Order: sequence, then structure tokens, then C-alpha cells
Amino acid sequence: MPGAPSAPGGGRRGPSGLAWTVVAALAAIALIIGGGVWYANWSQSGGISGGGPSVGPSQPPDAKNTSGATDSTAEQAPADPAARTLLRVSAPKVTGRGATDSVAGSWLTDSVYAKAGLYRIVGYDADSGAVKWTLPLPGQTCAGSPETTSKGIAVVVTEAARRANSRSYHPCTEVTAFEMATGRKLWTSSIQLGGAKLEFKEVTISGTTVAVGGGNDGGAAFAAATGEVLWQPKNDVCEDVGYAGGDALVAVRRCGLGVQARYQVQLLEPKSGAAQWTYKLPTGVADSPKLISTDPVVFGVDRGTTTASGATEVYSMDDDGDLQARIALTDGTYAHSCEPGLVDDCHGIVVGNEKLYVPTMRHKVSNGSGSADSTDSTALTNEIVAFSLASGKLTDDRVAAGAGRTVFPVRMDGGNLLVYRDGTAARSAAQVLSVDGTSLRQTTLLETPATAVSHTLIAALAPETAELHYSGGRLFLARKLVSATARGAAARPYAAVGFALRG
Repeated sequence: MPGAPSAPGGGRRGPSGLAWTVVAALAAIALIIGGGVWYANWSQSGGISGGGPSVGPSQPPDAKNTSGATDSTAEQAPADPAARTLLRVSAPKVTGRGATDSVAGSWLTDSVYAKAGLYRIVGYDADSGAVKWTLPLPGQTCAGSPETTSKGIAVVVTEAARRANSRSYHPCTEVTAFEMATGRKLWTSSIQLGGAKLEFKEVTISGTTVAVGGGNDGGAAFAAATGEVLWQPKNDVCEDVGYAGGDALVAVRRCGLGVQARYQVQLLEPKSGAAQWTYKLPTGVADSPKLISTDPVVFGVDRGTTTASGATEVYSMDDDGDLQARIALTDGTYAHSCEPGLVDDCHGIVVGNEKLYVPTMRHKVSNGSGSADSTDSTALTNEIVAFSLASGKLTDDRVAAGAGRTVFPVRMDGGNLLVYRDGTAARSAAQVLSVDGTSLRQTTLLETPATAVSHTLIAALAPETAELHYSGGRLFLARKLVSATARGAAARPYAAVGFALRG
């Protein structure tokens, strides 16, 4: 860890990969009529078959999945899950053929939803959707912290200046911390080495430490409240590639360049950056390891070549940095995704209850006679499956979407798994579900308006990879990039959409 002493290497850690294994068969899929959600009991060997209903055995509001589970659930079942459209944030106008601007970054607290726009962040009242404040920025946003501190501080990385035209770009060098409640800027800082500012494309928070990475020259950290530099890169053969925060702070470290590069994963002491343990990955890693969870530490890699999923192996570590299990997951079988070149940007994969939850790709639905229905195009569906972090084996846990629907995990809420279930053009309501981690009993927390307009709004934001926040009966979806509107388009797209319970 540049700028901080490293502890002796700990036990071995497996490549933190998000790879998805091909699972041969479905043992039983049953539609629970009352809830409208499918529960499937999928054995590791066997075919698709019909049968009766089957149930497999057994963070801060805006936090991504960085921990296995919190002590208690925060999300309560409403009397009526029907939601209204709370806000629609129009995307900024983009000029220039093929031009793309960045609006990366969104945050949610109990009272404020904040979304990055062009050269600004706007805070909205989380109950009414009204604008509460606007924070000007020096340049376009590059990344936003997935977390806020316990005192409501969020952080954004931006370019150094405004773009002169659609082909003008500036490096992502400025790190700004601000208060979510008021939009007040606390500080803006950067790291200089050799007379030049370093570039960062990722930012995360753990406790009161802000860690930035994603550049080519190493990582750095600041105190969230003051902007004091806690560590920065040194002239070393190894450097930090990036970090993931939340309940703990984990670093991905690279030694050497190109085909000679070797990667390490370290659990850090957040205030000093000292390594608590280090796991050295074997050779053959195609891209930076992808951090899925920080407590427990779970991460993924691609081997040999990069894949569409971004990771084809998942490694789970114990508290001492020793490898617990390696989960081999075949690319193209599961519907997660991890952004190339980044270490903390995976979607559709969640750790909790000592398990790894992942969604399968869409497939044909059984028609109840043991064969798949190949004539009805709406009969495509998928499931969320789970792997044991201790053994790496597939468990009996299944949560299936139902015909024409898909599901993916969002985050943990105590021992419950929060799940997003998409809507369809025919039945447009999308849902946020809470699935009990032991019984798999599902509860609907929120249901979007069942209209074609609502379905179109949501589908355009691609929920599977969108900035998605759910807390306290509010659901927000946002995009990171906006492009020039095609000629003849009826209207500009939305940068963000929010829904809230009617009560």
C-alpha cells in the first residue's frame, strides 16, 4: 500500500472472480400464485420438470453490497406496496455527433436523493422530489462514492475543468466531499506527483476514510471531514489499483506492468492504510480483480482473457486472509457484470448469509410436462441462485422470476436479500422484494405503477447496470452516461427516475 507500511503476507486468497458456473438442471419450478414470484428448487443434477410449489432451504440505506449482512433488517413491509412516480430528471442536452457526457454519481439518505448532472450535483427531497440544493462542480463527474459516511458526507471525482467541445476531455483529478443534507462543499483536493496531478476513476468510503483509485499511478486516501491526505503513491514496484469500502477497506494491488503484472488483494486498516493481510494471486489474471464484498472479503477475476461478465472465478476469504473456497462460474450462464478496468463496479452479485447470490441468464420456462416451451417468447425467465462461501458448492436456495420476468439481487438487508424483479410491457409493474434468507419467503416492498409509461421509463435506464438505490419505500434508478439525442427523437432521455410508496 503506497504511503503506508505493509503487514506480512497473510494466508492465500483466491481470485475474486464473479464467474458463473453452468448449472445443469432445474429440479422443480413452481409459481407461488399469491406473491407472483417463483421459487425453484434446483438440484445440481437432474432435469427440468413440473410439480407443486417448492421452496428451497434455507447496510446504510444507500450502501452497495460490501458486507455479508447487517445485524437487523431495516426495510419494513408496507400495507400497500403500490408506488407513485416521485421524480423524473431529464438528461442534459448533449451536442456533437456521437458525443457522450458523464453524469456518474448518485446517493440516497433518509431525506435526500442526490444525482450528478452536467457540471453539478442536484439534491432532491426524498419525499417530495423537490429540488433542495445545487452544488456546482469544476468539470464532468467521473465517479461517485457508493457510500456516504455516518455523518452524511458523500464524495465525487470530477474532471479538472469544463469541456470546450465534444472532443475535449480533461483528466479526472479533482476529489470533492460534500454534505448530503445541505449540498455544502466541504473540500476539493487532488494528488500531485512530479508536478502533475494524478488521475482517479473510482472512489469509496470506509468509516471516515475516502480512498480513490482506478488510475495508472496508484491510489490515495483522504480524511472525509477535512480532506487531509492519509496516504498517496510512492515510487514503488507495486501500486494500488483501486479500493472497495463499506464495512471494511480492501485494496487491489498490482506489481509490474503488462503481461508481467502480478496482483494482490489486501485488507487495510482504513486510517493508516496498513495491510492487515495480503493475498497474492497466481499468474494469468486478465484484468484487475473485482471486489464483490469487503466483509467477508470476496472477489473475482477473469483468467487468460477478459469475458463479457468481467469475472469467471470467485474466491471467498476467511478473516485471516486464507482462501475458503473457489467458485468456478462459466461466462454466459449468469447475468452479473463487472466493469473492465475497475475493481469496485460489479452489478447483480451479492454476498450475505455466508453465500454468494447471483442471477442466471434468461432461459425457457418449463411447460409443466418436463420440456421447455419453445413457442411462447414470453416464457423466458431466470432465477437467483446461491453458492456457499465455505464450500463453493451450489446450495438449494432459489428465487425464480416467473414467466416473462427476470430478477437480480440488489443488496442485503440484515439476513434478507433485496431483489429487483422487472416488469413487462403487458404487465408493467416492476417490484422490489425482500426475500427471507432462511425460508425464502418473499415480501413485496414496492411496486412501480403498472403503466406502459412507467415500463418505458425504467427499461430505458437498464436497471441491471444502473445506479440503483432502494431504501425506506423509495426506489431510484439513474444512468452514468448520456449521449447526443438521435435526430427525430421525441424527447431527451431521463438521467434518473424515482418512485415512492403512496402512503
